[in-house]
Amino acid sequence: MTEKLNLRQSEALFAQAKKLVPGGVAGIRRPYNFVPGEYPIFFDHGQGGRVTDVDGNDYIDFLCAYGPIILGYREAEVDEAVIAQIRNKGFCFSLTQPIQNQLIERLGDLIPCCQMAALVKTGSDATTIAIRVARAFTGRLKVARCGYHGWHDWCVEVKGGIPQKLYEDIMEFEYNDLDQLEDLLKQHGGEMAAIMMTPIGHSLNQPVQMPKPGFLEGVRCLAEEYGVVLIFDEIRSGFRVDMGGAQKLFGVTPDLACIGKAMANGYAISALVGREQVMNVLADKVFLSSTFFPNSDAQVAALKTLEILQRDRVLEVIRDKGTRFGDRVAQTVKASALPVTFSGAPWMPYITFEPDPDKRYKILRQEFYTQLIRRGVFLQPYHHGYICYRHTDQDLDFSVNAIRESLDELKNLA
Repeated sequence: MTEKLNLRQSEALFAQAKKLVPGGVAGIRRPYNFVPGEYPIFFDHGQGGRVTDVDGNDYIDFLCAYGPIILGYREAEVDEAVIAQIRNKGFCFSLTQPIQNQLIERLGDLIPCCQMAALVKTGSDATTIAIRVARAFTGRLKVARCGYHGWHDWCVEVKGGIPQKLYEDIMEFEYNDLDQLEDLLKQHGGEMAAIMMTPIGHSLNQPVQMPKPGFLEGVRCLAEEYGVVLIFDEIRSGFRVDMGGAQKLFGVTPDLACIGKAMANGYAISALVGREQVMNVLADKVFLSSTFFPNSDAQVAALKTLEILQRDRVLEVIRDKGTRFGDRVAQTVKASALPVTFSGAPWMPYITFEPDPDKRYKILRQEFYTQLIRRGVFLQPYHHGYICYRHTDQDLDFSVNAIRESLDELKNLA
């Protein structure tokens, strides 16, 4: 049995933060999304594939800031490019800097659906403007959705403070269930503006799913049949599963796509990209503006990140590492004979516990992730992880052993 980590400084900062910030820290970073009392609440620094908390505990980090860290923390080449932009040119102006064009031309070279693009800051920005564009383009209101899509009124799961009329035209369907989507379109096709979906299924608390044969192709056909704008939410899959996203990997091209996270190795940028005919409603029919959307610091980071990803064949390296890691974890999980599922390899590793009527899975889940964090492996109980370029073979070997040891600790509880 491993000892509980020293988290005194984290807990002290959290007590202070609760007097300053509602909930102490924001949303998904709050302690109840991990194992309260076992996980740190504040990090101090990171380097490569590791992070260190304010109490000096060091972790192999598989959460990767919830996805943006595709290379590694403090990637010198990216940071130096941004520093040079700040020192030599500046990054926040009343007008746009030329690097906007350079970045969007690069996106067009890489992403199958990208004929035009709008640069924004967050995944929620990109998904929300995608819905606005689809509604303006079609003149319709309703949306069929499958995935997370962010915190804005139309899609957020927690409905506090949101009038029902702002989400009553949003209809959910299950990933890999083409019949359910078709039924929605049969009922509402003439009113449906968009199908918004993640091309890889990653529902909260659920194993990561890859598309069944014919699923994405079937969605594409239904969108065309009913004149609906097909939107891929590639915030997580973009620049991770392929330089052209999951649409390139699976050979199914949407009308619009939302990209972000891995695009700039941690700098705040995302984009809506898509077919010129659809995107052009942003020219005169749909309003989109923000003081900070044109800032060039993140655009520089994105260009440099994309350069490194291609130059160093980063995604091939990640896929190879993730495949080896995933194979070993899958074998470890199977050998444990516990009610555990491993999914998401090679890109989004996730260890979940199979629900049972007595809800013993919750006890097993909490104990597993307690044992894992005590061994210095940072994964989230309710969210899949990621493999980054700077995760070393030694990091991955250590983590496989930590997973095996943590599962062994559960056998007296199962």
